Amino acid sequence: MQVRFLGGAREVGRIGISVKSEKTQVLLDYGVMLDHEPGFPMHVPPKEVDALILTHSHLDHSGAIPIFYIEGQRPLYTNKLNLELTQLLIQDFIHLSSYYLPFEYLELKTMMRSNKHLDFGVEEKLGDMSFQLLNAGHTPGSAQALVEAEGKRLLYTGDFNIADSKLLVGASMNYGDLDAVIMESTYADEDHTERSELEKRFVESATDVVEKGGIVLVPAFGVGRSQEMACIFAAHHFEYPIILDGMAREASRIIMNYKEFLRDPRLFVDAMHSADWVEGWRDRRRALKTPGVIISTAGMLKGGPAAFYVSKIGKKAGDAIFLVSYQIPGTPGKELMDKGICTIDGKVRRVKAHVEHFDFSSHCGASQLKEALRKLGGKPKVFVVHGAEGNCELFANWAKSELGLDAFAPKTGETFEV
Repeated sequence: MQVRFLGGAREVGRIGISVKSEKTQVLLDYGVMLDHEPGFPMHVPPKEVDALILTHSHLDHSGAIPIFYIEGQRPLYTNKLNLELTQLLIQDFIHLSSYYLPFEYLELKTMMRSNKHLDFGVEEKLGDMSFQLLNAGHTPGSAQALVEAEGKRLLYTGDFNIADSKLLVGASMNYGDLDAVIMESTYADEDHTERSELEKRFVESATDVVEKGGIVLVPAFGVGRSQEMACIFAAHHFEYPIILDGMAREASRIIMNYKEFLRDPRLFVDAMHSADWVEGWRDRRRALKTPGVIISTAGMLKGGPAAFYVSKIGKKAGDAIFLVSYQIPGTPGKELMDKGICTIDGKVRRVKAHVEHFDFSSHCGASQLKEALRKLGGKPKVFVVHGAEGNCELFANWAKSELGLDAFAPKTGETFEV
């Protein structure tokens, strides 16, 4: 089995991995890098690809897949929830992109039609290869891919989390003996705060602001994080108004149709029904008149209704902005977190509202990455991807020195035999 790294090596974004047996080639994810202009993985001639396997909807994993549907159709294996959430995110990406993209809505439509729905744990055969998808615990519907060919077993974790959250059950990592694993390392250098303690502090802080007559803005990713925040408030019986705005609304409608992917469907339904959904500008202005919580995209304040809310809430000392998503350097959210400044009404200003960051991650922290690798059977070769600023190398070195495994932090374009 041959594994080639097309992107996402020693970086976070544009991940793409080719797995090739004697007769078959599949691609595991094919995403974009969302810097100032979109970056893509290395090119693979579409006619050489037999199928694509998508682990989850986030654009750094899915955003470049429509390239393979410019001409002809090849099967795309993922579950329907992932597929619908991916359509939502790529549509938005095409709509908002000020750069030329190598595909349009037409290719996205062809991609949707090419889907082969695959439930967790169901084995699919393709040429001389077989594969299955397993729960990854990262976003609703997110999967890990277990690929078997030529007597070898390879696990690609995608983005994953072994801890349960209010929204999802964590990944189990109990997959028998493996010959190789491709593992993400986003947080190889830090641990997350213990979940129950973090949730308690978050809800108490929000309650404190609202009881003093303030509004709490929670900018959050539309897929996964927004729903998780709503579930946390519902689980802690938060009794003040909660407003849901931005892409989170459409994503929540989609997830509502696939409740089997959730840890506690009843809690999710309660959370969605107890929130007020913004349907237009009148609702937005009304939301700013009542003490309560506004959950809105975008998570890093790059556009979306959250940017409008910041321009109002940022001016008031009694209000608060609680950042709950990862903040990439150079984004408005990162500027706000580090320097307390934000662009309001076209001018860079100091934000008067109270700003706090809560580390609600849907990725494993460093200790959990180590625990996940220890749990895997066999003595797999380890390929560490999806980590920035030395995290891939850091985790590969740990796997080598502590577990005695063959471990690599591949570079883009490198090919390995398993």
